[in-house]
Amino acid sequence: MGIIIALIIFGLIVTVHEFGHFVCAKLSGIKVLEFSVGMGPKIVQKQKGETMYSLRALPLGGYCAMEGEDSTPDGSEDSSRSFRSAKLWKRMIVLAAGAFMNFVLGFVMVTVMILMYDEVPTTQISGFSGVRNDDDSVTYYSASHDAGLEKGDIIISIDGTRIFSVIDLSYMFGTMQDTEHEVVVKRNSEKLTFSNVRFHNSHPESNGGMLDFGLVYKEKTPLTVIKGSGDVFMSMGHLVGMSLKQLVTGKLSKDEVSGPVGVVSAINETTEQSENTEDAIFNLVYMTALITINLGIFNLLPIPGLDGGRLVFCFIELIRRKPVKPEHEGYVHLAGMVLLFGIMILATYNDIARLINNS
Repeated sequence: MGIIIALIIFGLIVTVHEFGHFVCAKLSGIKVLEFSVGMGPKIVQKQKGETMYSLRALPLGGYCAMEGEDSTPDGSEDSSRSFRSAKLWKRMIVLAAGAFMNFVLGFVMVTVMILMYDEVPTTQISGFSGVRNDDDSVTYYSASHDAGLEKGDIIISIDGTRIFSVIDLSYMFGTMQDTEHEVVVKRNSEKLTFSNVRFHNSHPESNGGMLDFGLVYKEKTPLTVIKGSGDVFMSMGHLVGMSLKQLVTGKLSKDEVSGPVGVVSAINETTEQSENTEDAIFNLVYMTALITINLGIFNLLPIPGLDGGRLVFCFIELIRRKPVKPEHEGYVHLAGMVLLFGIMILATYNDIARLINNS
């Protein structure tokens, strides 16, 4: 059952992406030859107007085939309604629309997450670990309070890493060492930097954990839900960006690269390990949001063969006042696709190896 749910989620994310291209292409007057949900052998296919609509067997992809999107060998155009014949600004909107729809889906999923909370979490400190004495004084067990942090401070960054929401805080406390850290907070509309902050809870019942402060939780209202959703959305985008940076700089090894098989496996595992239905729904919504935001950002990277790579050529055309020769652009995108297929093969190999090792 978990695998079926995972395939549905993955199919939804890709379909939403391609639907963005489809809608904008239609609105721009570009001829759409086929809109397909899924890849591989056809299950159902129906011609409506000039467009063929298909449902295919493998729910791990999909596509929106536009006339003239990929150049013919001699660089010729098929018709005045081909993709390459459309005005530059229309082509740029069509290319960016897929990622935009992924971000829209991600924001919707994040909003569902926030609505599932009893209250909306913030990054504002509500208090520190401590006990109130008989004389009304407080004995603090919080190292961060001793370093200068105060109740009401809004945490802006830790060790240069921007903190947008409680998700960033969870990530930081899950990965950082129990040492001194640089913390930037907002206090009374002023940014303050503390260079030697140590997080440590010395309360006898705390087992010496690093989390030595609490956070403010706000009542759910339309404004707090939208604000909280925006913060979590930014956090997820930030996490994706950090992961890509680690991959490029070599901090993330090639063995940790994962593909569609790994994504489906992770969603299935999340479903099976959830303690109850509510937790399962929350975890699935969380993973859907993270994956769709990941896909949106990845597609906008300036890599040949991706939407971002095609947008680079649009910007070159904007600067040069004339397009790059179609055959030349085609060769670049072909090289990019070869590279992407190589990465996909590596990711699939890693996914299968992990499945075998964990079985």
